[in-house]
Amino acid sequence: MRKDWPLITSQSKKYKKIARRLEFKVRMMLDDEGASVIATIELIDSLQRLGLGYRFEKEIVRTIAKINSKEGLEENLHATALRFRLLRQHGFEVSEDVFKSYTDHNGGSIACLQKDVQGLLSLYEASFLGYDEETLLDEAKSYAKVHLKDVKNYTGTSLREKVYHALELPLHHRMQRLEARWYIDAYIKKEDANHLLLELATLDFNMVQAAHQKDLQHVSRWWKSLGLPSNLTFIRDRLMECFFWTVGLASEPHFSTCRIGLTKVTALITTIDDVYDVYGSLDELQLFTEAIERWDINAVERLPDYMKFCFLALYNTVNEMAYDTLKEQGVYSLPILTNMWKDMSQAFLVEAKWNYDKYTPTLDDYLDNAWRSVSGVVILGHAYFLTSRNVTQEEMECLQNYHDLLKWSSMIFRLCNDLGTSTAEIERGETANSIRCYMTETGLSEELAREHIKSLVDEAWKKMNKYLVDDSPFEKTFIERAINLARIAQCTYEHGDGHGAPDTRSKNRIMSLIIEPVTPAQRERSFGKSKRFLSTAGACGI
Repeated sequence: MRKDWPLITSQSKKYKKIARRLEFKVRMMLDDEGASVIATIELIDSLQRLGLGYRFEKEIVRTIAKINSKEGLEENLHATALRFRLLRQHGFEVSEDVFKSYTDHNGGSIACLQKDVQGLLSLYEASFLGYDEETLLDEAKSYAKVHLKDVKNYTGTSLREKVYHALELPLHHRMQRLEARWYIDAYIKKEDANHLLLELATLDFNMVQAAHQKDLQHVSRWWKSLGLPSNLTFIRDRLMECFFWTVGLASEPHFSTCRIGLTKVTALITTIDDVYDVYGSLDELQLFTEAIERWDINAVERLPDYMKFCFLALYNTVNEMAYDTLKEQGVYSLPILTNMWKDMSQAFLVEAKWNYDKYTPTLDDYLDNAWRSVSGVVILGHAYFLTSRNVTQEEMECLQNYHDLLKWSSMIFRLCNDLGTSTAEIERGETANSIRCYMTETGLSEELAREHIKSLVDEAWKKMNKYLVDDSPFEKTFIERAINLARIAQCTYEHGDGHGAPDTRSKNRIMSLIIEPVTPAQRERSFGKSKRFLSTAGACGI
């Protein structure tokens, strides 16, 4: 826990006052009628990437709507692509045809675009907001990627770093809170960096981090009192990693209840996953699955002692969360939540039987079960009731029927999980993961199988992107949680198993978001001569 946390929380009123003053100035910039379209959309993009979008949500939506009504004002590829990306991100339908003017009469890209690095970068980022059958965007993505890879002749360290960053993982697929931490350092290197945005971004990052630490203290006390790690020595004690997931799902400070609740949920999922994967016998797992199906306290009597701990912890925690929803919203969520836990445990049991029998299913059969077993539906189900304040019958029915938004988010979660963990699983002799299934089914190498699974991830993203602009039974808040689940999965499994076996890179990510504040020393290293920014940051106590 960071040493200055008591100082930050005790002086929160002071920091909030400073933040309000800075917010007022930024709002004046957003409301500037004389600003050009490109200046306005670049401002909005910077606010979002710096982690400040939630502070100006209404203003940003209002401004984006105005920009949507202005056609043909883009001056170059960068402006066209950035406008396209922001419009789709905020739910406005815009055709891929806006990029046709950058192709020649044969449909190929104009050669001079190869030298427009900023334009290519913006085009590449925009292409990841595409849908199925948008061939122009697919071609644009491939074209931009090829030319962005040749960075050796680029001038400007700042732009080169952004290119490497985007090629590693596009913005639309990145965990937004982690992106904010990276972008604070990247933005400060821009020649036209706005000091006001940097002041607010740094202050906001540290204030939100302090709120996250308060949540972490709460769930740490809960986890310790629950006593699962001390009584079940075979389980992974991954509370910090679980909390990291919830920061990725709902980082905004007003979602404290959601982060606390989802940390409990993900910690229990990790525990139960270990019961099915590494410890329980097949007969014991059958009994445990039946107990969850019954959701009856009397079912515990048939379980071995170690499973009694698991079942009672799950039973009491979920019942308490359902009670809180009923008390605060008048909505009875328990039947939906318990059905989701039941389906996940049944999917766990199917995989346990496959491994016990050394059976490798077809890829289709595997995925039909695996998008349920990955726990995305359970996480999103709890997230819905923890964040939604206007629960409707239509939304609850869509949750109950596992709407495609839940399916495709969970599918990305599953496929990314397999890409990050499959090598170790294959070495252990496990038979059920998408890569092994595809290799067995087709006779292809692991390398080619991995490429196929990556293509399935891309297809799932295209399907999920549609829900940003299509009429959806769910509010934008929940759609964003579903997209964030896919993003945190991409982040966690990008370089291996960042949840089950976190390496130094994964641990550093957690430290940078939850433990380490943005400090004046870091700002000075990046911005050197900006006395005005440093003095203001110092006055804020950062």
